[in-house]
Amino acid sequence: MKLNPMIALVVGVTLYAAVIAKAQDAGATRDQTALNSTLQTCATCHGINGKSVSPTFPNLAAQMPGYIEAQLKAFKDQSRSDPDAQAYMWGMAAPLNTSLIHAIAEYFSKQPGAAGKSGDSALIARGKHVFEEGVPALQIPACATCHGAHAEGMAIFPRLAGQHAPYLLKQLLVIQSALRNAPVMHGVVKDLTKEQIEAVVAYLESI
Repeated sequence: MKLNPMIALVVGVTLYAAVIAKAQDAGATRDQTALNSTLQTCATCHGINGKSVSPTFPNLAAQMPGYIEAQLKAFKDQSRSDPDAQAYMWGMAAPLNTSLIHAIAEYFSKQPGAAGKSGDSALIARGKHVFEEGVPALQIPACATCHGAHAEGMAIFPRLAGQHAPYLLKQLLVIQSALRNAPVMHGVVKDLTKEQIEAVVAYLESI
């Protein structure tokens, strides 16, 4: 019996849609598997769900997704060339594709942030003042201008709240010495004293 052309068309479209859906499901499964595997690798240094237990490695939990994406791409193309980037992240980022980088950033951005730690109250108070007010005498703007009133981060500017003070200190010093290419930040921190930087990072670790 000859099949009605309209019925044949409907059957053909239905079968095609089913094939596409199956292919998409398979692709989604592969993507999720790749993400899970990559996150397990990230956890080795950055901790479960992005909460690092070592001050050498930054917390990624609750970090701004745009910032994570930008940094992973900079590691991948080797445009971020500070010593730690070369030692740890160039190799880690090399095999990541754009979609996986995006998925990693989205995952960590949705994790609860690390809790603040107590410390020297006088040092923290001095750091809070610099963070919120800057250093007007040196024309240094408040850190809060870009990083948010509570250091929660904004757009491509990273979250700093709850970050390890030793990690932040190292990064600010390599930016200050231009070992890490960050023109905007270099201009902001180049005239800060080490004591002022230590105070700011103590404050940031506390919140």
